[in-house]
Amino acid sequence: MSFNNNPKGILFILSGMALFSIQDSLIKYIFEDTALYELYFGRTLTALILLALYLKITSQKLVMKTYYPLLTTVRVICFFFGFSFFYISLTYMSLAMANALFFSSPFFISILAIVFLGEKVGIRRWLAIIVGFLGVYIVLNPNFENFDYTKLAPVACALFYAISMTITKITSDKDSVYSQMFHLYIGAIGISIIFFIFAGKGQFNTFSDPTLQFILREWFTNPTYSWPFIIIMGLVASLSFYFVFSAYSIASPSVVSLFEYSLIIWAIIIGYLLFNDIPTARTFIGVALIIGAGVYIYIREKAKDQMIASDTPNR
Repeated sequence: MSFNNNPKGILFILSGMALFSIQDSLIKYIFEDTALYELYFGRTLTALILLALYLKITSQKLVMKTYYPLLTTVRVICFFFGFSFFYISLTYMSLAMANALFFSSPFFISILAIVFLGEKVGIRRWLAIIVGFLGVYIVLNPNFENFDYTKLAPVACALFYAISMTITKITSDKDSVYSQMFHLYIGAIGISIIFFIFAGKGQFNTFSDPTLQFILREWFTNPTYSWPFIIIMGLVASLSFYFVFSAYSIASPSVVSLFEYSLIIWAIIIGYLLFNDIPTARTFIGVALIIGAGVYIYIREKAKDQMIASDTPNR
C-alpha cells in the first residue's frame, strides 16, 4: 500500500490527539459527580450509536462474527480494564503525567511482539526500550520506602493496551476494523452493566477517598449535570477515533504515529489552563526520554521494514 497524503494525515492525527486531551479533561472535571462505570457506559453507548449511524449512512456492511472468539474476548477485557486504570489515574494525577506514562505502551508492544509474534528486535531497539522505561522511572519519581502504587495506573493501562493491540495484529487478518470496534463497544457496555447490577446502587461506597468514591459511587445521582458531559465525551471520542483511523488510512503509519506524542503537549496546555497543573522539570526530562525512545523505535522499525509498534494507533 502506498501513502501519499502525509500532510493531511498529520493534520488528522494532531486533531485526534487534541480531542482525546479534551475527553480526558472532561473526565478529570466531572469525576466527583459521576461513577466511573456510569461514565464508561454512557460514553461507550454514545460512541456505539454514532458508529452504527456512520456505517448505516455510508452503506458499509458490519459482520459481528469474529473468527477469533477467545482472543477477541481477551482483547475486550484488556482494553476495558486498561482504560479503567487510565480514567482512575486522572482523579489524582495531572493530564500530562498520566499521558506520558501511558506512552510506555510502544515499549510493551515491542516486547510482546517478540514473545508472541516472533518479531526480531536488535540491540539498538532494546536499548531504546530501556531508555524509555528509564523515562517512566523518572516521571514516577518513586520513593521505595513509601511508594504510591497508584502512580502505576497509567503504566498498567499501557500494558493492557499493548496486549490488546498485540491481539489486534493477529485478529485483523480476518476481523475488520469496524467489527473489532463493535466488539470493544459491546464488551464495554456489557461489563459496565455487570458493574451496575452488583455495585450500581453505591452499596460498597463507604470510603472518603475521592478516587474510590469515583469507582464505587451510586449511578445516576446527578444525571442532569453529568450526562451532558458524558454524551459530549462520547461525541468527542468518536470524532477522535475517526481522525486517528483516517490518519492511519491515508498516510504512512510510521509518519503519523510520531505525531501521537502531541497528545502530551495538548495535555500540558489543557492541564495548565483548566487545572493549573505545571509539570516539574523532572517530568519534562522523563517525557523527553519517553518520546525520544519511542521515536527511535519507530525509526528503527521503518529502517528494518518491520512495523511492530507504529502501525496501530496508541489511543
